Amino acid sequence: MSRSLRHGALAATATVFSIVALSACAAGNNAETLKVRPDNPATSVGDIKIQNVNVLTQPEGGADGPAVVAATLFNDGTEREVLEAVTLPGSGVEVKLRAAKGNGPIVVPAGGQVIIGGKGNAAAVIENSGEAARNGDVQQVVFKLSKTGDVGLGASVFPAEGFFKDFGP
Repeated sequence: MSRSLRHGALAATATVFSIVALSACAAGNNAETLKVRPDNPATSVGDIKIQNVNVLTQPEGGADGPAVVAATLFNDGTEREVLEAVTLPGSGVEVKLRAAKGNGPIVVPAGGQVIIGGKGNAAAVIENSGEAARNGDVQQVVFKLSKTGDVGLGASVFPAEGFFKDFGP
């Protein structure tokens, strides 16, 4: 075997071993990259999943005005759920719900989702934002659903600026 042929065979073998070794790091169902979780609050109870929950205040610090709860609710069940209320335990403020269209309740359809916050979506408005929470805090939020009951989690509080500009009050 000639010298150049041996060098080529060695290079090819080294390449194959390195590809196999490096690709094994992220392969399979237990890959380390699957354990990375986003900072956005999320939870699930039964067929209901609630993700990306945030309380969004006025963009100007200390400004009076409403705040909103922004979230996405998913229903993996076969029956619709009605969002009956959103509460902020410990704050004593009222959250007013408004459907995306009309004056009816906020319905999470079977096998579907509903987005709360943003133009053209359902809304959960907190009239006295100064009493609800301060920017940078974590505020407990409870979603009361018709069949699932109360689902609570801690929501981050942000001013409605930057990424949240289109979802805020």
